[in-house]
Amino acid sequence: MNADERDILSGARVATRLPAQDLDRARRFYSRQLGLEPVDERPAGLLYRCGGAEFVVFRSTGASSGTFTQMAWEADDIEAVVATLKGRGVVFEEVGLPGLLGGGHTSDGIAEIEGNYPSKGARGERGAWFRDSEGNLLGIGQLVV
Repeated sequence: MNADERDILSGARVATRLPAQDLDRARRFYSRQLGLEPVDERPAGLLYRCGGAEFVVFRSTGASSGTFTQMAWEADDIEAVVATLKGRGVVFEEVGLPGLLGGGHTSDGIAEIEGNYPSKGARGERGAWFRDSEGNLLGIGQLVV
């Protein structure tokens, strides 16, 4: 495989797709709890844009397992984001997982995550997780620099 074949997707934009069994319920959640409105829509999907990226919530007969983070936002102030979303009724997960510092658990919905991605110039990351109306597990992250 030559270099052109290996990096065929490296310049492509990435767009997340999240399933929703009830698209109207999902639209209400994303609007009321997250303050997001679709920038475009079609009968079976809602297109959202955040920070130069896109994601779609689409009508599906299947459901997410909700056992892993399907999409996350990077924030500059995770405490402020979590507090704002809690004020809008978002419930953050209190989790215990390997790779989390502080005994492997969240504290007030926020976790200190072990390790870093050196390419991001950070010494660590903090994270928080919540579920949307359809059971999709979503996250908020903040780099620790």
